Amino acid sequence: QCALWKENACCTANTSVEAHQDQSYLYNFNWDHCGAMPEKCKRHFIQDTCLYECSPNLGPWIDQVDNSWRKERILHVPLCREDCEQWWEDCQDAVTCKVNWHKGWNWTSG
Repeated sequence: QCALWKENACCTANTSVEAHQDQSYLYNFNWDHCGAMPEKCKRHFIQDTCLYECSPNLGPWIDQVDNSWRKERILHVPLCREDCEQWWEDCQDAVTCKVNWHKGWNWTSG
């Protein structure tokens, strides 16, 4: 999924490999945290990770934040309608057990 940026990437090959792992060191996050995420759905989240980690063109959408776990986020990046609709189609039957993936996780068990 990171091949779109291979000619001009701001990430290493190792980052690309890790973006494709179900349990990656990048965010200590497992795509299958509430059961198996369908592969057709997962590919959108992997590509989103590749965009965030590898794109050299995100400057206009970098938002400074003061969290304990990160200092910046990417916000309001325009998406093509077709990509958004395909993401919905591919993930509409997937489930998560978390309302907001950005906060409120209990990491005490690792």
